[in-house]
Amino acid sequence: MKTIGYAAHSSDAHMVPYHFERRNLRDNDVAIEILYSGVCHSDLHTVNGDWGDQPYPLVPGHEIVGKVIEVGADVKNYEVGQHVAVGCMVDSCQSCDQCDHGEEQYCRNGMTPTYGAPDRISGEITQGGYSKHIVVREEFVLQVPESLDLARTAPILCAGITTFSPLRTWGVKAGSRVGVIGLGGLGHMAVKLAVAMGAEVTVLSRSNSKEETAKALGAKRILASTDENAMKQAGSSFDLIIDTVPVKHDVDVYMPLLDIDGTLAIVGQVGPMEDFMTVPLVMGRRRVAGSLIGGIKETQEVLDFCAEHDIHPECKMIKADEVNDAFASLAKGDVAHRYVIDMASLSV
Repeated sequence: MKTIGYAAHSSDAHMVPYHFERRNLRDNDVAIEILYSGVCHSDLHTVNGDWGDQPYPLVPGHEIVGKVIEVGADVKNYEVGQHVAVGCMVDSCQSCDQCDHGEEQYCRNGMTPTYGAPDRISGEITQGGYSKHIVVREEFVLQVPESLDLARTAPILCAGITTFSPLRTWGVKAGSRVGVIGLGGLGHMAVKLAVAMGAEVTVLSRSNSKEETAKALGAKRILASTDENAMKQAGSSFDLIIDTVPVKHDVDVYMPLLDIDGTLAIVGQVGPMEDFMTVPLVMGRRRVAGSLIGGIKETQEVLDFCAEHDIHPECKMIKADEVNDAFASLAKGDVAHRYVIDMASLSV
């Protein structure tokens, strides 16, 4: 299938139009016309080579919403015309204990990311959602609930599941005390989801300047990490802190905020962190953990949860040829919304 996308051809992260071919359908494949593709901060990191050398040319994008245009002979759950979604992975071994438990993201044999990795069968490099079409194995295609706004659904496939999974893993429920570090693309979704679960949510930020925004999202308050007195008074007041900061930073200041057995879950930074002091961990049986997206079952769960609670990411719609401007904005940091590419602006 001939298609077109926007690709990086080197580590300068500059995206240009790129004509390429999608594979012919296998019996268990679904062909999708992409309607909307979210722009994730990890796309910028990846095409920049921040996480290692990349197989350029590379089409990023793992927040995908589209319409089925063709199905393979063995596909049972999808039909032409149906609205569907694809997230951060498009395959896994489907036979290890992690895949059996619905946690394909931790596949013992390595899950296949939506872009930048060898296809498990052909070996060709997967290309992502900044494109007009995609072909995906049926097991990794998701159903989009009718009540969701298609134009604002795409970021749920990454920002949504990335924050939903630790909230579920650490048992957030009514009355849970949750802190969210950062109020950007990940952070604002963490706030919305935790509030919908019944948690008391506090946004942790460098200042109080975003207090109005935080409360509008449902947070009870904002806590400035630079206010030593306020931070001291907030000691031992959180069961879980979701750390969405996407760069190297110091977590020491946050550790005393956790109650006994509390957890700080890192979902933003992928790479080195500042050294941290173990005393608050040892003295309070606190822990620092990491979390990587979620499995297919859990990703479907967050889509359904967002539909049930009318949760949509804060989005800014852009045309395909504006993606470089979006990358420049992300590079500056502190973006409180998710960029979404309207793929109608791209023609084959």
